[in-house]
Amino acid sequence: MIEDDPELALILTNYLTKYDMEVIGAEDPYIGLSLLTQHDFDLIILDLTLPGMDGLEVIPKIREITNIPIIISSARDDITDKVIGMERGADDYMPKPYDPRELVTRIKTILRRTHSAEEKKEEKREIFVADPKAHTITFKGHLLDLTAAEYDVLGMLIQHKNGSVSREQLLYESEHIDDDSSIKNIDVIISRIRQKIAKIDPDHIYIKPIRGVGYLLTDRV
Repeated sequence: MIEDDPELALILTNYLTKYDMEVIGAEDPYIGLSLLTQHDFDLIILDLTLPGMDGLEVIPKIREITNIPIIISSARDDITDKVIGMERGADDYMPKPYDPRELVTRIKTILRRTHSAEEKKEEKREIFVADPKAHTITFKGHLLDLTAAEYDVLGMLIQHKNGSVSREQLLYESEHIDDDSSIKNIDVIISRIRQKIAKIDPDHIYIKPIRGVGYLLTDRV
């Protein structure tokens, strides 16, 4: 919370603490910006009338450091301030005075939305997820039924995602394929893995052959 009114800051801090929200406050905007480089925060409550730097000037400086949500908390009721604040990257605007209960509601709403977006982004980014301890691999949230050799091969492709892996590397670095096996055995294992992936997503090919080298795993479809 970047707020130069110590009495208001104390009231809001005590109130938010009742809802299991830990608040770190700064009266000076420069100290607040410094804190952002030292801690991981979920949200910022920002006053506009601050010593040394106007809150509207603080917003773009915050955005240079982090994309976490910003709620403007200000006694200035000029619609221009609200418009400029939102254009510069703020997520909400609360004119003072306001009921702290409304602040709690808005914080929860914003965090629920941002956390949901982050989870969806994470799910979209990680199509293949390997669990080395359990020796399992999931594809789009579905557990793949893999043999030990298939797990080794797919696991190596995941480690080198979007990069080529030679058949020789897949063969000799696997713990469950005999070193005396034919290189062509890798092609057979790859074919079986592809079939299991296709049962979940038949529309895309995720394991691509690299001519004269080996294979490449990609989630760029």
